[in-house]
Amino acid sequence: MRRLFPVTDQTVPTHSGGSPLGASGGEGDAARDREWSLDELADAYAYPEPGPGASPVSGPGERRPWLRANMVSTLDGAAQHEGRSQPISTAADMRIFGTLRGLADVVVVGAETVRLEGYRPARARAEFARRREAAGQGPAPAVAVVTAGLDLDFSLPLFTSPLVPTLILTGAAAAPDRVAAAERAGARVVIAGDGMGVEPGRAVRALVGLGHTRLLTEGGPRLLGQFVAAGALDELCLTISPMLTVGDAQRIAGGPSLAVPQRFALASLLEEEGFLFGRYRRP
Repeated sequence: MRRLFPVTDQTVPTHSGGSPLGASGGEGDAARDREWSLDELADAYAYPEPGPGASPVSGPGERRPWLRANMVSTLDGAAQHEGRSQPISTAADMRIFGTLRGLADVVVVGAETVRLEGYRPARARAEFARRREAAGQGPAPAVAVVTAGLDLDFSLPLFTSPLVPTLILTGAAAAPDRVAAAERAGARVVIAGDGMGVEPGRAVRALVGLGHTRLLTEGGPRLLGQFVAAGALDELCLTISPMLTVGDAQRIAGGPSLAVPQRFALASLLEEEGFLFGRYRRP
């Protein structure tokens, strides 16, 4: 893996004759193009430190909630192939996927993605144990499932045997029998909307109220589109897969068009075997 941006000593010519990133030949390129350790990835993807001000859902000096999304897209804009993201991913993408989970307080995911991807509970990983303890985090992130109808199989391990109880984000009008079924399975139901659905901004505030400020969403596209439309997304971690799929697969975000496109700024860019790993932040 190599860093393309921001420019550092990894991306400039070396005194030993290495050439700039993107050029061929030279010992410097071989040294830079290597598998990064999980510690290096965790440093590269660290959440912002608390700032001096207060946000609408945090007090002065408290950690501001930060919602980042992690998605993958092919060159022709497909977020999935045959309903799943794995066929367009790569080993480096999965290392970053695991790192982002290792840094998060909670992973927010839509019910359809839970069904399609066969979601399991997040697991504790020894590689992140010290970092999480120093940050005051539990051994693994919670998984928060966003669902209006609670049409979920509560016999799955995500609900019956998580290390941290799974959260269900739903609306106040959710069917009482489904809410009861979720609670019997061990999930914690959190109301984040007045009707059947979940209001994105209210979902963020509800998670902050539970002590979760390092937020990660892994989609799906409809959920990401809702966070974008609500102005709740702070950062997008986007893997560009050097593949073409054609077909009619979903994009990384779905839903009604925005009246004015939102501009994000490039924060960092890594590369491995043609895959690009970008981080874009709200300016």
